[in-house]
Amino acid sequence: MVNVTIDGIKVSVPEGSTILQAAKEVGIKVPTLCHHPDQSVKANCRVCVCEVEGNRLLQTACSTPVYEGMVVKTRTPKVIEARQTILELILANHPQDCLNCIRNQNCELQELAEEYFIRDNPFELKTRGLGKDYSTPAIFRDPDKCILCRRCVEACSVVQSVNALGLENRGNQAMVVPTMGKSLIDSPCVMCGQCIHACPVGAIGEVEEIDKLIAAMNDPDKVVVTQIAPAVRTAISEEVGMKTGEMPMDVFVAGLRQVGFDYVLHTNFTADLTIMEEGNELLKRLTEGGTLPMFTSCSPGWINFCETYYPDLLDNLSTCKSPQQMFGALVKTYWAEKMGIAPEKIYSVSIMPCTAKKFEASRPEMQDSGFRDVDLVLTTREIGRLFRMSGIDFTKLEGSPFDSWMGKYTGAGVIFGATGGVMEAALRTVYEVVTKEELKDVNFTAVRGMEGIKEAEVDLNGTVVKVAIGHGLSNARKLMDQVRAGESPYHFIEIMACPGGCIGGGGQPITKTNAKRQERIDAIYVEDEACEIRKSHDNPEVKVLYDEFLHEPLGHKSHELLHTHYKPKNKKFL
Repeated sequence: MVNVTIDGIKVSVPEGSTILQAAKEVGIKVPTLCHHPDQSVKANCRVCVCEVEGNRLLQTACSTPVYEGMVVKTRTPKVIEARQTILELILANHPQDCLNCIRNQNCELQELAEEYFIRDNPFELKTRGLGKDYSTPAIFRDPDKCILCRRCVEACSVVQSVNALGLENRGNQAMVVPTMGKSLIDSPCVMCGQCIHACPVGAIGEVEEIDKLIAAMNDPDKVVVTQIAPAVRTAISEEVGMKTGEMPMDVFVAGLRQVGFDYVLHTNFTADLTIMEEGNELLKRLTEGGTLPMFTSCSPGWINFCETYYPDLLDNLSTCKSPQQMFGALVKTYWAEKMGIAPEKIYSVSIMPCTAKKFEASRPEMQDSGFRDVDLVLTTREIGRLFRMSGIDFTKLEGSPFDSWMGKYTGAGVIFGATGGVMEAALRTVYEVVTKEELKDVNFTAVRGMEGIKEAEVDLNGTVVKVAIGHGLSNARKLMDQVRAGESPYHFIEIMACPGGCIGGGGQPITKTNAKRQERIDAIYVEDEACEIRKSHDNPEVKVLYDEFLHEPLGHKSHELLHTHYKPKNKKFL
């Protein structure tokens, strides 16, 4: 332990700690922009400078290690003036359009400008005039707003190993740019949106489409139907000023009815359906000699990654569509028939924690209903904006149930929202299908948690099935390299593109730490425990679907509507 004095307060911290960490121990806030608690130290914004006794120059708190007897001052006139000047210089190259910005009132630069009383900037405003990049259907870039913190670069290259963003030029000519071209669509971007969470300002964001929803709701010829992804419920509370997971599901449903949705259904229904199809696909591969290990196919960012970097392993992917796309195909066929509504009138909207879902819905493969299966994808953040715009007080709203035929779900569908959830849901069903025995404990805890790669095994009547779970694409790469080398011991691998799984998706409320992701995961399992039914094959509405429409898992109708195929992307990224 090292003894340090910060602003007159004595504190003992572990050797190797930084001034920033020591200050946090005694409740002193030191401002940062380039610093991110789950990333490496960068020390390039200089906003965190402090005075250290014995040093003539100011020191960066995020990168300067403490030593025995160190005396630090974080609030002197010299420090305050330096921080103000640094912020003024950053703002002199930053567009002053806060009212129009996607990060208005949720911007780290905006917060510091207010905290440090930035009013009249002595420096001339001069932006680069680079323009916005709307080349992808999911994510846009506004390079004029980039403050060169490089947090997005690390999220993309280290956490995700995608390398779609990089640094170009040096000094005042330096820019963060898409690799392999001038636009994001030309890069190997998988549209996972982790760069959005990393960015402290509005330089990267989701493509907003609330206006399309409002237009559809005002069209008398459209019936607007929505599905809610499992990870959304735990995080939507954060968008309306409540604690994580605090909003009851029936109140969330009532809120969606209030803003104008005609029917409210749940993606958890097709999550249960996915388990029926994917579980049987795994069993067929195990018994009939199919390609192993089989990879889950629920995460579109992961699918993009596989198509881009591992096209030789596409046969390992499950042919199942994601729950979003299964829902889209069924809502305009099965559900439309049950409700007596013409499919061409149905406007199918999904509420997703994921930016890559916007791209997935636009894929040409996703039109098996005879129409575009999912017409519009809105992120959790977009629905949060819609709720705030509508002025709903969720503390006074009376709950409302889901609509019939695709609104019933089980705890297995709920846990799709967390890393390991798809695997656990599959094991709950596969075990009972194979052994014909009821599980006494449905909790497969070995597949839970934020560890990057997890593994487990289950005995299915003498056949030991080995499984692995990876979340975050750098972890996916490790598992994929093992498979490519012929060294994988696994039969079934779940991969989610985003750290923590869907609860940390690119469309969730801005997530600054893995601790927040864990908080959402905990809320997911609380909801699972509260469900009356916790195994997908026990979902009564899924049973009706098979009895009346699909007839059997992996049958002709299932393959027609619920399964798909993927193609290699441009090989220049390999």
